[in-house]
Amino acid sequence: MNTKRSRRAFTTDYKAEVVALYRTTNKGVTELAKELDLTPSAVRRWVGQAKVDAGERDGLTTSEREELAYLRKENRVLREERDILKRATAFFARETR
Repeated sequence: MNTKRSRRAFTTDYKAEVVALYRTTNKGVTELAKELDLTPSAVRRWVGQAKVDAGERDGLTTSEREELAYLRKENRVLREERDILKRATAFFARETR
């Protein structure tokens, strides 16, 4: 029986420790993940992101990802506010006629 476990959250420090452990041991991702009760895909993703952050691989750094998420959220809020103002303007324009 394959029961799905709930999604777990890990601190940045824990992820860094796992990456450091991966780099200092001769264990593969799958073996290390099994020992730490993690999924291999999570460990692979953390190792890959650490390489990006260190400049060893192309991609968005962690801080760039955070900034992008913030800007996307801000953009969404600004669009909603603009749409509300458009509807209010149209409503009041009809009222004054």
